[in-house]
Amino acid sequence: MSVKSIERTPSAYYNPLLIKNLLDNPVRQFPDQEIVYGDFKRLTYRELGERIGRLASGLAGLGVKSGDTVAVMDWDSHRYLECFFAVPMMGAVLHTVNIRLSPEQILYTINHAEDDVILVNTEFLPILETIRERIEPVKKLVLLNDTGVTPATTLEIATEYEALLASGDPGHTFPDFSEDTRATTFYTTGTTGLPKGVYFSHRQLVLHTLATRAALAGSGQGRLNQDDVYMPITPMFHVHAWGVPYIATTLGVKQVYPGRYVPEHLLSLIQCEDVTFSHCVPTILQMLLSSPKVEETDLSRWKVIIGGAALPQALARQARSRGVDIFAAYGMSETCPILTFAQLKPHMLDWDEERQLEIRCKTGLPIPMVELRIVDEEMNDMPHDGVSQGEVVVRTPWLTQGYLKDPRNSEQLWRGGYLHTGDIGVIDAEGYLKITDRLKDVIKTGGEWISSLELEDLILKHPAVAEAAVVGVPDPKWGERPMALVVAKPGQDLEAAAIRAWLQDFAERGVISKWGIPDRVLFVDAIPKTSVGKLDKKAMRQQYIQAIQG
Repeated sequence: MSVKSIERTPSAYYNPLLIKNLLDNPVRQFPDQEIVYGDFKRLTYRELGERIGRLASGLAGLGVKSGDTVAVMDWDSHRYLECFFAVPMMGAVLHTVNIRLSPEQILYTINHAEDDVILVNTEFLPILETIRERIEPVKKLVLLNDTGVTPATTLEIATEYEALLASGDPGHTFPDFSEDTRATTFYTTGTTGLPKGVYFSHRQLVLHTLATRAALAGSGQGRLNQDDVYMPITPMFHVHAWGVPYIATTLGVKQVYPGRYVPEHLLSLIQCEDVTFSHCVPTILQMLLSSPKVEETDLSRWKVIIGGAALPQALARQARSRGVDIFAAYGMSETCPILTFAQLKPHMLDWDEERQLEIRCKTGLPIPMVELRIVDEEMNDMPHDGVSQGEVVVRTPWLTQGYLKDPRNSEQLWRGGYLHTGDIGVIDAEGYLKITDRLKDVIKTGGEWISSLELEDLILKHPAVAEAAVVGVPDPKWGERPMALVVAKPGQDLEAAAIRAWLQDFAERGVISKWGIPDRVLFVDAIPKTSVGKLDKKAMRQQYIQAIQG
């Protein structure tokens, strides 16, 4: 096929898609807008722009150059936002370190990413102290300090963050370079094997920002606009806090960064800073709604995206009872991450609350520029009838092009030319995706597929249940059988028979198969979770193996 390329005028400027281009307009147009870091600091967008210049200049003075890697170990803060821009704008790579990993895993990611400089909060110095002899090679350390007190440490600190900025030039010039330059690296928190490094270019991050901003634009349910106040409750080390800080900055909205995630502190910030837009995993929202402070907090203007795990209808109903505009989203580390939003279509706004709730808890509609399919093992498309299941595979301009230094797993991720999510889902006639399970977590019993997510959602509807998880366990007759782990609400005296009877009622109504009722229901004090708050089903199987075998 013959195609014609555009003819470029010799004097025409070719504008690469670079992260710096997301920053210029909001700094000029909203110079006095606020950015708040917990109870520690307030600054304006004008100051943000100057501090980004100072940070880049200061890092250059430490020897950071294009292609080097700068790691950050911090709570959610204005400093992290500054790093989101300054480091990649230099042509360097930002490595957002998952501080909830074990010290051994953190050591692996620092060495694997080949970090050159580490910006570290004083609270995480003990982690580096335990692994410093094995960090290859020794890194320059920049201290991030909220206490005002110089910490006692055996580590050699090159400088302190604010001193670094004081030494820098606020008018630092950021060069143009290829939009395919790597901007960020971070590591997945899978439950098997070593963490895998994923990476994203300037082009990918800019396109993800613009497409997601377009999906959130407009008025009504599930929208982010210039009159909103944004506060992430998803760690900034986790997929760029889902990329929303970039979107919030382009909009010029007030931003609030909370530091540590303490429920009472988060609710206080929502109230006193008038926060209207956030995103988090279900476990964090459950903590907020269970806090006594929620009774004195007005959440009626709060819009919340739920991701990282399925949004249970019981939790969504609890949030809606307080006026929260709650809706699910879908993505993964490898997808930058956002692929879908469960926003209501206009004709659905007239539906009753329960029908709307069902849509809000689905995985959602693909955002612009996302090609999303559900396929069988031969990559054949499954019908969009809301029933036929298939693996979710995707293409967008912002998917990681592989795992860092891992060609074998990269090819497995991209087999057939589509990124394989490992999730099983259905798509209904309206186009909404619903994830029914992880490919590795679906329970196969006697030839039937049982959705662990569906069982968990039904168990969570029981009025005495606080948390629930379902895993498949080996069975000599059926291959696998579901086992439920349940955390009862305080003061509730639950028995396994009550949970089984609860599910039996759904089976008799045809909601689930009778084979889906778990043979075992274990009551536990807490359910294992990963470092980003997802249910850790591998840990569950390992932890309760004796109970399974008994």
